[in-house]
Amino acid sequence: MDLSIFPRRRYYQGPTPIEKLERLSRIWDGPNIFMKRDDTLGAAFGGNKTRKLEFLVAEAIQQGCDTLITCGAVQSNHCRLTLATAVKEGMKCRLVLEERVPGSYHPQSSGNNFLFHLLGVETVTVVPGGTNLMEVMEKEAVKVADLGRKAYIIPTGGSNEVGDLGYMVCAQEMIRQSFDMGITFHKIVVTSGSGGTHSGLLLGLRAYHYDVPVIGISINRKSESEKDLLQGIINKTIAKLDLDITIPREDILVFDEYVGEGYSRPTQAMVDAVDLVAKTEGILLDPVYTGKCMSGLIDLIKKGYFKKGENVLFLHTGGAPSLYAYLPIFYEKFAQNQ
Repeated sequence: MDLSIFPRRRYYQGPTPIEKLERLSRIWDGPNIFMKRDDTLGAAFGGNKTRKLEFLVAEAIQQGCDTLITCGAVQSNHCRLTLATAVKEGMKCRLVLEERVPGSYHPQSSGNNFLFHLLGVETVTVVPGGTNLMEVMEKEAVKVADLGRKAYIIPTGGSNEVGDLGYMVCAQEMIRQSFDMGITFHKIVVTSGSGGTHSGLLLGLRAYHYDVPVIGISINRKSESEKDLLQGIINKTIAKLDLDITIPREDILVFDEYVGEGYSRPTQAMVDAVDLVAKTEGILLDPVYTGKCMSGLIDLIKKGYFKKGENVLFLHTGGAPSLYAYLPIFYEKFAQNQ
């Protein structure tokens, strides 16, 4: 399988590191916990979307587009990174923000919202939760065309068959690093949201005959709905690459017990997980994605899902800027610890 036939921009150099979380691993005397540091990817604080954007933005440029349009929640990491890559390419960027939690959008809030303006977003359109985001983005594309420009629409999270290629590249990296480190990873744990990271990683590993379970921790959907989403993206990517491969549904693993009250709504387990990793490993997780994912990993360790001595690889997808939009809940945690 040759991914080099697809246009690609480069926003980071070399593979992101894998490090063993020694102190965190010792707490439960169970599996050895490793972390793939995709939070160190390039472009404005990094994160997993950078990998997808390498292929998505390259396609946009190939099509002669000069404006990127995308969507996400009010503190969207994907929107931040899409905007950052637009800046690097000398393109304009328009964002459509979905207020999934009523009253959660504040024009002068911190976190990613501040970065949208610092990076020079062209327009921000805020819509209520449940809005058809593609329709809104298509209307923005018409406005761009009226200005004599050409827009490229990127779906939520960059999660489609083009964005999937980024995490197939990541799968290649993981396999090479596993060999170079002399370590067999028995399970991989990843946040499962808009689907492109989980689906691309799973498909990439299987395409390269690396048969390790990929465990998704859902942060916004019930497991069956998330599996449907993942299967759809996987099937489209297989068709795009003309691969002679199938991913059975039983290979798509999703736990939905850690969502809490919904997307971006904090849970106590998330707060505890973010606090613990910061204080044991000096690594910052985020409240929406990796915090909930880590809370799932911790709970599964406590339940005995992983065998003692197994090597478990946690994919850190970034997102730390959104910590600053959740300050009150963390200060409450700090006060309890005093």
